Amino acid sequence: MRVVKSVRLVALGVLFAMALSSVALAAEKIGVIEPQKILFQHPKFEQVTKRVQAVLEAKQNEAKSAIEKATDNKVKAEIYATKKQEAAVEEQTLMAPLFKEINLAIRTVAKAKGVTVILDKAQVFFGGIDVTEDVIQQLKKMNASN
Repeated sequence: MRVVKSVRLVALGVLFAMALSSVALAAEKIGVIEPQKILFQHPKFEQVTKRVQAVLEAKQNEAKSAIEKATDNKVKAEIYATKKQEAAVEEQTLMAPLFKEINLAIRTVAKAKGVTVILDKAQVFFGGIDVTEDVIQQLKKMNASN
């Protein structure tokens, strides 16, 4: 008898918690974005991409020249791995300001629209307010003042 009461009490508690979370979720205003579209339309994207490409080519040339001088295959592999890692670090360093600006633009748009959660549009099956174009416009506005 006590077990049945306990089970009922737990079930009631779970149902109550689910009801509260549904109400809380309903109060959330969810926005969606297309991150790749935003990145590609960032006003500085082409400029930064060219710099990244130049760095990658330079690292590739450095690796090629060092590998040609090396005789041991293990040393060649280490040179290649090192140059690849250096290129990745430099790419992240060059791209970081763009990602920072995009994050700021997303936050600004979300706050202005009263959106509490922003998700990747590709991960959402249905619903959400698409704020992609608003974020792109915010980026353009931010870069026009720079």
